[in-house]
Amino acid sequence: MDNQQQQPQNTIRITLDDDVAQGQYVNFANIIHSTSEFVIDFGRVVPGRPDVKIYSRVILTPLHTKQLLEALGHNVALFEQKFGEIRGDVDAPFSQSEPSN
Repeated sequence: MDNQQQQPQNTIRITLDDDVAQGQYVNFANIIHSTSEFVIDFGRVVPGRPDVKIYSRVILTPLHTKQLLEALGHNVALFEQKFGEIRGDVDAPFSQSEPSN
């Protein structure tokens, strides 16, 4: 086989259960990690309530975490090209004693 011939790409079919497809609004993320994995908890902070309800926990390998970071950066750049700069205090530092939301 000629090396110039491209191999057919595998197509991944994404399926969503109805309850997952509805999604959850979140405005909080807490990230922790060990040497072998990153754990991201997604939740919602409600004004006037001292607690945060966690709706989803995602566990990733370090490689997949880095790939997610790059994919998010790419998609934010595409979004800003189309809709303009996302404004807010995104550069405000957060304390090590606070969750990384």
